[in-house]
Amino acid sequence: MANYTIIGSDQKQYGPVTAEQLREWIRDGRVNQQSQIKAEGDAAWRPLSAFPEFADLFGGGTTGPTSSAAPPAFPSGSGREVALQAVKAPAIALIAIASLGIAYYVLSGLFALFHGGMMFHREMPPNIPPQMRAFIEGMRGPMAGVISLGIAAVNSFVLFGAINLLRLRNYGVAMVTSVVAMLPCQCCCVLGLPAGIWALVIMNKPEVKSQFG
Repeated sequence: MANYTIIGSDQKQYGPVTAEQLREWIRDGRVNQQSQIKAEGDAAWRPLSAFPEFADLFGGGTTGPTSSAAPPAFPSGSGREVALQAVKAPAIALIAIASLGIAYYVLSGLFALFHGGMMFHREMPPNIPPQMRAFIEGMRGPMAGVISLGIAAVNSFVLFGAINLLRLRNYGVAMVTSVVAMLPCQCCCVLGLPAGIWALVIMNKPEVKSQFG
């Protein structure tokens, strides 16, 4: 499917954008039949009314431009700028959650490795089975430190992916990051779950997905 570039009322070029994004702008009144459009691969600019693939949005009419036509309306930013604004909030939320996770698990892991216990833990109930007690006690030693540092590494990956999301880079990494953020091993899993879902919903929008580098 071809992409399109548009000349806005400020005489600046915007795009490329997909046909679906352009159809949405037509429905929103952001472009009209006189807006100058160029399809990918075309050398010349033409009015939107000259593109039969969009004629159904104008009631089937394909009238050409007139000298008295009003300047074409257009959003204040290009397709990429619109996408950057869309991913900004969920990306920042993931960055904050990952940063908290890194700080918590690094400190917890180092404490366990050098002091043989967890920074924050509750006393075990007295009626716990001996086998379970031994297992939990073992997890409070060096093994707990290794696990904590491993989870800190997972949070580092989430941070890396969230930065990529913020910059519209590496779509696959950003998608995996959103899923990992929802895992229950995160110290902020209650926040990571909605933030991850939020990011996935935004990234699956065609106008956002098409802008990833």
